[in-house]
Amino acid sequence: MAKLGAETAETTADASATSGVAFIDGRYCPIAEAKISVLDWGFLRSDATYDVAHVWQGRFFRLDAHLDRFERSMAKLRLQIPQDRAAIAEILHECVRRSGLHDAYVEMICTRGVARAGSRDPRQADNRLIAFAIPFGWILRPEERDRGLNVVVASVERIPPESVDPTVKNYHWLDLVQGLFEAYDRGGENVLLKDRDGHITEGPGFNVFVVRDGLVATPDRGVLEGITRRSALELCAELEIPTEIRPVAADELAAADELFATSTAGGIMPITRVDGAAVGDGRPGPMTARLIALYWDKHSDPAWSTPVAYG
Repeated sequence: MAKLGAETAETTADASATSGVAFIDGRYCPIAEAKISVLDWGFLRSDATYDVAHVWQGRFFRLDAHLDRFERSMAKLRLQIPQDRAAIAEILHECVRRSGLHDAYVEMICTRGVARAGSRDPRQADNRLIAFAIPFGWILRPEERDRGLNVVVASVERIPPESVDPTVKNYHWLDLVQGLFEAYDRGGENVLLKDRDGHITEGPGFNVFVVRDGLVATPDRGVLEGITRRSALELCAELEIPTEIRPVAADELAAADELFATSTAGGIMPITRVDGAAVGDGRPGPMTARLIALYWDKHSDPAWSTPVAYG
């Protein structure tokens, strides 16, 4: 791995590191001390991209895939940082190592940064890398899988991909947040948004899959091409389950035998209720259960995961 240089050697080492460690402005610090300027365009304008990998039982899961997407996203937004891919990977590993966390949520962020005084030209901003590792967080905890997710299909329309490219992971979440409040008001715990044509897109931080008559389908447009989504498709191929990436009409949810969501924050998760109605018999389905088991098995597979050197 590339060396970070002497300027990154500083850190604040104390018990607070167990809550998380960040890399910002060339140094490591406890997560509570990681701050950005209010003038950073990542804050002012959501002019940033990010990616989230995770560590499970001391191993990064599919880190190369996350780094690939992070690099593509920066290129699409014309963001440039001095760290190369190897240095970014080393920083992520170091955040985890210093935190001591063996199950961690690990984020890398590139913001536009702060522009020159009075400038509105994004080319005059100094792009910056931020990274952190915090304890692993769940959309649906393992002990909650038997009940599954209870989602609502909101009336809020997803931002169209012609406006904001959803394949570039971004912080343009106000449509998703408005949808969440609608879901709460209607007795749900999470939300799915439709596009302007009435097709299902995604939820806040997760993709969705429909299972019907042994076939698995997931939306093809207006969605983040999630790494866990990709993993689920590859697991389906391994289990010889046929899949389709295509438009998914909203009424397909009610007719589904099974539904499941995919996210770094929880892996493959059953959806058992939509708009107050049970999906199938209201319990996680057998195909979802097979995929969940295989997904977590892959976390110890060297082809899918890499160890953290805690030292």
